[in-house]
Amino acid sequence: MAKTDEFGEELADFVRRVAELKAARSVSGGDLPTVLDAAIFELDHVADQLWPWFERLSSAGPPRTTSADRQEQRLLRAVFQRFPLPVALVDREAVVRRLNFAATSFTGVRAGYATGRPLTGFLAHADRAAFRSQAAAVARGEGDRSLTVRLQQRPSVPVHATLTAVRPSGEPHTTVLVVLQPGDLSATGSPSAAETPTTQVPDLTETTRHASLMDVLDEMTATLLTAPRGDRDAVVRQAAQVLHGRFADWVIADTGTGGLSRTTVLAPSDKEAEALAGQAPSTCPLVLETARTGSASLQVRPSAPDAFGQAPQGGPVLVQADVTSLLCVPLTIDAQVQGVLTLFRCGARPAFSMAEAQAMDIMSRHISLAATGTP
Repeated sequence: MAKTDEFGEELADFVRRVAELKAARSVSGGDLPTVLDAAIFELDHVADQLWPWFERLSSAGPPRTTSADRQEQRLLRAVFQRFPLPVALVDREAVVRRLNFAATSFTGVRAGYATGRPLTGFLAHADRAAFRSQAAAVARGEGDRSLTVRLQQRPSVPVHATLTAVRPSGEPHTTVLVVLQPGDLSATGSPSAAETPTTQVPDLTETTRHASLMDVLDEMTATLLTAPRGDRDAVVRQAAQVLHGRFADWVIADTGTGGLSRTTVLAPSDKEAEALAGQAPSTCPLVLETARTGSASLQVRPSAPDAFGQAPQGGPVLVQADVTSLLCVPLTIDAQVQGVLTLFRCGARPAFSMAEAQAMDIMSRHISLAATGTP
């Protein structure tokens, strides 16, 4: 039974990786060889591993594990945390179990936030399928692997990822130890100054972002005070123009009472805006869910690539636009959701914060008031 359960988990994981490979077909032409290599690798895995495994399923129990000495465990935990290179411990699905201190500084993600989330969510879209395939192979015991990836927030810096299998005591499955190194190292073996993450000054950074947010709120207030009250589409269009650029790379407005229709699309370029203007909101699960529940949604490094549907030219919208974070807020008019505003931030731009999400919630309520003409 144990072997059967393990085979079922492996098969389910394979199906998920195939779905991710399908979504990765829409990456740029230069990244397609990486995706193709990952697809061929998965086919080889089916032929060489899954099918023979299926034929020789038996009732053999799981391998026995030994308990490590508590003092040795504390020592290994300290070594892991203080190791000077960024190190992550992930499971066979690339979900983060632990990050050391160097990894939190290198990725800019706190360990508490990263734990339980896929490590692939911090990588560029084109590298995610290949990383998951290699991590799954290492977890299956097929040997150590290495590949070059890019962080989504720093796409210009290649990162060398080394993967090796480990079996912590008390763990039912093999886990994968991932060591991350910038592609170019100095003579001392450390990242060069240009690639080492700059030391952040939290107070100054937060003050700057807060001042910028207050500017957006001030401009939004002035715009809504002068907008044609009661004209829903005009109010929403002018509000979207305030948000575009300084607050979000994309601003998409869907309005309507009987059913939502796409009324405004502001994108980094007119060509991109025209391409998404013809998309039906009914094909966007995120928009439909926000309209149904009337609750705002904040997603950082969205894990579901098809959450905003498919682009007209093919491929998930979130992958095509290289979306790193998004906000989706309802516009409630007369106790009914009559519109949904969706905001994207892309590439290396900082993700939406909780404070910005709260400010957007306030602005959405003010937009709704201006759209109804309520004094």
